[in-house]
Amino acid sequence: MPSQFPLSRRGFLTASAAAGAALGLASAPARAGGRPRPFGRYGSPAARRTPKTLYVDPRGQGDFTSVQAAVNAAAGSGWTLILAPGIYRETVAVDATRTEATWIGASKNSRDVVIVYDNAAGTPKPGGGTYGTSGSATTTVQADGFTARDITFANDWLRADHPEITGTQAVAIKVQGDRSAFWRCRFLGHQDTLYADSMALGTFARQYFAHCYAEGDVDFVFGRATAVYEHCRFHTLARDVDFTPKGMVFAPSTAGANPYGYLALKCRITSGAEDGAYKLARPWVPSSDTTAWPSLVVRDTWIGRGIDAVAPYTNMREEYPWQSMRFREFGNTGPGAVISAPENRPQLGAEEAESHTREAYLRDWRPAA
Repeated sequence: MPSQFPLSRRGFLTASAAAGAALGLASAPARAGGRPRPFGRYGSPAARRTPKTLYVDPRGQGDFTSVQAAVNAAAGSGWTLILAPGIYRETVAVDATRTEATWIGASKNSRDVVIVYDNAAGTPKPGGGTYGTSGSATTTVQADGFTARDITFANDWLRADHPEITGTQAVAIKVQGDRSAFWRCRFLGHQDTLYADSMALGTFARQYFAHCYAEGDVDFVFGRATAVYEHCRFHTLARDVDFTPKGMVFAPSTAGANPYGYLALKCRITSGAEDGAYKLARPWVPSSDTTAWPSLVVRDTWIGRGIDAVAPYTNMREEYPWQSMRFREFGNTGPGAVISAPENRPQLGAEEAESHTREAYLRDWRPAA
């Protein structure tokens, strides 16, 4: 997405309110009887849960030491990857043929299993040119039916380390498949952290995020997917810049023909920045789809002081004003949800709210934990 802000002078690792020490450095493998059990209750290569279960461990106790190597081996549909605790510094791509895949963090704690890399949109590619926003993604998932549990997806590219680069978008994960579900996962980055998108303009990919955590500063949850975020936390980072807004949480780019875009349901929006430094959202109408009609509903959500309560929305481009977009709220609480200027906070009526539910957005799909 277009970068409109100067480079931050803050480091990524110290900026993460949820990362603990660095990026949540991996804990030691589980042990039983004094012997390491990196895959916990999920078996091992010697005691495989199913013929289509593969084990990944950076210390060498699995079938593979890298996630991408396991993905390459898991051709076709229905494979499960069990990821041992560790930091997997690599880029990972799941193409559209590898459907119904499941990735599980073996420790059941997303801090222990971290997939991370440090490309940005403006990072030079070995063969010439730059990666661009999509190419910067640490993890890219194009296949339908993808599920991830208890994993951290991160991009730790730092603006301060690369003052020569102006393309500062750095995606942690780009999700394009239909029926993509994430349970108890973390998404860490700065600009454009979580790219919830689809494979094509006419494809309305459904995605579900439950009990997840996402952090960043500029448009860090964005794209054209039909995405439900339920019981999630969105955290805006402090930025050492002398302007406001310092960033925005959401930047949907919903296709005009799609009745549903982003739904934040029973979430929390917190901040590491000063009061009112961030906007809740701005619409993204990309040059590739000038007919986009961004849609965002935030309902039954606690919004903290970091969001500008008086004017929570802003424009990305003046020719596409946010007032003409499908931005609505319902039943929100917290200091950042106070309605002091009603014209700046369009609300759903009670009857309208009945059509903005998880079931309405996901239709016949019921994600299973």
